[in-house]
Amino acid sequence: MGETDNDVTPAYPPALDAAKVGSYPALTKSGGGYVWDEVLEYRVWSHPERGAPDECDGSDYYYAFDSYPDALAFSESREGTERPLALVLQREHINEPRPGVFEHVTQERITEWKVEWLSRSRRTANTIPDFLSADAPPNRLEILRGEVD
Repeated sequence: MGETDNDVTPAYPPALDAAKVGSYPALTKSGGGYVWDEVLEYRVWSHPERGAPDECDGSDYYYAFDSYPDALAFSESREGTERPLALVLQREHINEPRPGVFEHVTQERITEWKVEWLSRSRRTANTIPDFLSADAPPNRLEILRGEVD
């Protein structure tokens, strides 16, 4: 399994407000939006059918953490858990209703992301306008994903 040493584990940001960790709704959006503003918490989902203790009458449940290393260590030490997910706040995001058709959405939402997706662009004031610009290169998604220089 992976290690939690900062020289090995990518440096993912801590939760925006540690006092609020665990207070966000369990049911949220999942993925999408291409950019993120803040990490709200890291979640480790537990599955009784995979060997996690049955703490919710057979239903899946999660533990919330304010840091990725703590969430990772917990997930690696418990049977029946998933790798950590990041609950992110998107103050604005990019919707893709059809392949290659992009929309700037200015309504806030929270969504669960794979932690690795935090390597995508953290939104700045220019990220979305530049992405949607007529002058944007054809590989705009690769830029957001950090796949090109």
